[in-house]
Amino acid sequence: MVEVLDSKRSATKFRVLVEIADRQPAVNQGEIASAVGVTSQAVSEYIRELVEDGFVEKEARSRYRVTKEGVDWLFRQAADVRRFAEHVTEDVLGSMQEDAAIATDRVSEGEAVSLSVREGLLHATPGEEGPATGIATTAAEPQGVVGVTGFEGVIDLEPGGVIVFQVPPVRTGTPGRSESLAAACADADLVVAAGVEAVVACRVSGVETDVRFAAGEVAADAASRGLDVVVVVTTDSAGRVTDALRDAGLAYEVDDL
Repeated sequence: MVEVLDSKRSATKFRVLVEIADRQPAVNQGEIASAVGVTSQAVSEYIRELVEDGFVEKEARSRYRVTKEGVDWLFRQAADVRRFAEHVTEDVLGSMQEDAAIATDRVSEGEAVSLSVREGLLHATPGEEGPATGIATTAAEPQGVVGVTGFEGVIDLEPGGVIVFQVPPVRTGTPGRSESLAAACADADLVVAAGVEAVVACRVSGVETDVRFAAGEVAADAASRGLDVVVVVTTDSAGRVTDALRDAGLAYEVDDL
């Protein structure tokens, strides 16, 4: 149970301590009262209680400081609130939200469906045979769009692979046809190029690009959906791509053209 949510008084006490920590050492009780939504007299009572608890120490008139014990208590309560919020957003609301999927067969409204990701898109199949399931909120014909809610389980999905090819900027010359680039792109689900030099390098190698903007974000999103991605980018822009991949927790390879 989240202690600070046990009662209105506990929640207000938590908020008053947060305000003191944010404003210390000069504490204006009227400002805290306005921020928390209580009277100045109530704030004074809460501060007195926090001092008695050892969470706040009084240094002088209108000067207070949160003690180590108070900081520790704030951390514990904040961690409990964060875990509770994650439970609400992921477990409770996550199962209630509606998402769109491609129907692999005819689906009736209210029918249980198993969920999978194919080519980076959510698919719904009648029945509950998969590790992830949901309930259809609309009817759909095969390959039509169906609404799904009531999500349960986890979709079995392996992240895709990412190869980043670095192209020299124009001031150092342009590369010729690259057999390694052509071969990698032939096996990829998505080819992303960022910059004129990268687009030209793909054309010279007989490669058609799918996306030419926001290379890092697109590659990270696609790979997280199980797609194999090739990114072609100039060397001075490669860092933005690899940063996005690292932030998404994705593995990648880097090759030079």
